[in-house]
Amino acid sequence: MALAIPGPSRWRFPDPATAGEDGLVGIGADLEPATLLDAYRRGIFPWPHPGAPLPWFSPDPRGVIPLDGLVVSRSLRARLRRCGWETTVDRAFAAVLAGCADRPTEESGGRRPGPPESGEGGIWITPPMRAAYQRLHDLGHAHSLEVWAGGELVGGLYGVRVGRVFTGESMFHLASDASKVALVDLVARLAEAGGQLVDVQMVTPHLASLGARDLPRADFLRLLARVRDRQVRLATDRLQVARLG
Repeated sequence: MALAIPGPSRWRFPDPATAGEDGLVGIGADLEPATLLDAYRRGIFPWPHPGAPLPWFSPDPRGVIPLDGLVVSRSLRARLRRCGWETTVDRAFAAVLAGCADRPTEESGGRRPGPPESGEGGIWITPPMRAAYQRLHDLGHAHSLEVWAGGELVGGLYGVRVGRVFTGESMFHLASDASKVALVDLVARLAEAGGQLVDVQMVTPHLASLGARDLPRADFLRLLARVRDRQVRLATDRLQVARLG
């Protein structure tokens, strides 16, 4: 069953294909569910900057991880087999959101680091952003993937699903490799559900080591338009990470 899309949005976004070299599509609007969903369905995302009106971006090229292109190193595969962790989906969205907001740059998901001097990769996850993504989660459009060591949350990620594309927003870890485990598990669950792509927006060295690559924006936008109305449902069961090794 297709999820309801609240709206219509009060705002009209410019065509992302017209964005400049920095990927900036426009400035302003708001973080209401209808606005955010309209943006994501068009391949646009918000990226708050301190002291400035809200900017919206659609970079060229676009960073993506094809579901058959994830790179799992030998050491990470060993971690999957031996850690004894388990994963869930949508069991602790607020906790994952909070974890991502507090994590350093490398584990923030990569594409929205704070200023170099701050060391805070989650600085862009402001209180209004947290409230906005929580609302999207409550409506069924934003999802979290949690990594558990017994009853303790040790890592995870969250993002927005648009049809068969999952746009990853941020990830964090409290135990070594837990955010990488979250990504491996997400890719497996998305593939099993019939998904097509993980969108990471921008490729960083950290994400490139996991298989992220550049895709021309025009190609990404065409793919998104083709699959954004083809719904998939991620399994939410508590699963053993060892199955992925």
